[in-house]
Amino acid sequence: MKQEKILILSGTLGDGHMQAAKAIVEASEICKPGMSVKVIDLMEWIHPRMHVIERYCFLQGVKHLPSLYGFLYQKTREANPLTGWLKKFRQSSLHRLLELIQQEQPTVLVSTFPPASAALSLMKEKRLTSLTAVTIITDHSDHSYWIHPYTDLYLVGSQEVGEALLKKDVPLHKIVVTGIPVRPSYHKSSCKKQLREKLGLNPDAFVVMVMGGGFGMIKGSFIEQLKSNKFPSHVQFVFVCGRNVKLLHRMSEALHGRDNVLLKGYIDGIQDWMACADVLITKPGGLTTSEAQALQLPMMLFESTLGQEQDNANYLTRKGVAVWCQDDRLPEQLQQLMNNPALLQTMREKAGKSRQQHAAMLAVRQIMSLSAPAMKYGYV
Repeated sequence: MKQEKILILSGTLGDGHMQAAKAIVEASEICKPGMSVKVIDLMEWIHPRMHVIERYCFLQGVKHLPSLYGFLYQKTREANPLTGWLKKFRQSSLHRLLELIQQEQPTVLVSTFPPASAALSLMKEKRLTSLTAVTIITDHSDHSYWIHPYTDLYLVGSQEVGEALLKKDVPLHKIVVTGIPVRPSYHKSSCKKQLREKLGLNPDAFVVMVMGGGFGMIKGSFIEQLKSNKFPSHVQFVFVCGRNVKLLHRMSEALHGRDNVLLKGYIDGIQDWMACADVLITKPGGLTTSEAQALQLPMMLFESTLGQEQDNANYLTRKGVAVWCQDDRLPEQLQQLMNNPALLQTMREKAGKSRQQHAAMLAVRQIMSLSAPAMKYGYV
């Protein structure tokens, strides 16, 4: 009998796609030690020389033309001729992907990246492969770029997304609500006081963690707010600039000498820092907000013109686990939260109720079940 092997196709245009893939890898080591799971950056594999340029252009577009990105996102939310054009792949790209599948010999294919989902569906349509194709949707979104006719199973983050897929004529047996996969370590309980001592944070401070995603996209107006003296003295900010070295340097210069602001670059083991916080201020990316939900961490969300982030934000605010963060009212908003511990506790409780416990483990079990004789799909 052929050994089970999962091949995950992901991408680095958005940090969340790759983080979800890594969560599946870690969960598989717990669910079935020894099972082979490999993650491949699809664009890097297909275009080894061009993917860096493509990634740079994408990030510049998101940074400088976010309204255009948001407009195109909404224009392609439903299937139409434009979405059909975007989902097409050159024959050479498909053959390059076929080379990968023949080389790795997986038993199941998994995508955490919309272009990968499109490519796998197209390969199955052209009968280049008969392997089962699973898509893990990494946002609370039903956007058409995730949905393809030859996808065998969709693992989605919430009941609402499952219902939305049903309305788009995705068959019931192809939908399973697992939650957005986050690393299993986010579900471990920890002592906040001990973690703060370990990380050198004031145990009595009101700790506000600020994140702009893996690429550290934080508005200049927000930094200007921090330069004011309007915040209570016992508020401690932890800024995570991710891989954005320029932002880290700029903030170091702008906030030099402020002992209530701690600046960090890219952090491994960021769950410990999040577990220390009282509030998280972040852009509403699917993975970061799911990690916060797993830790029952109340959120303030940067306003975003990016369509998938708007979808995430609408979901989180409806669930009562997050509020909008207004740049010009940040000190006032923080003060209101600090003065209302009952509201913070309610947000934590709602996060606990709306989160999906051990989402990555559930996703791995669903993927593993595809090779079982009594395979069971289900919309739950």
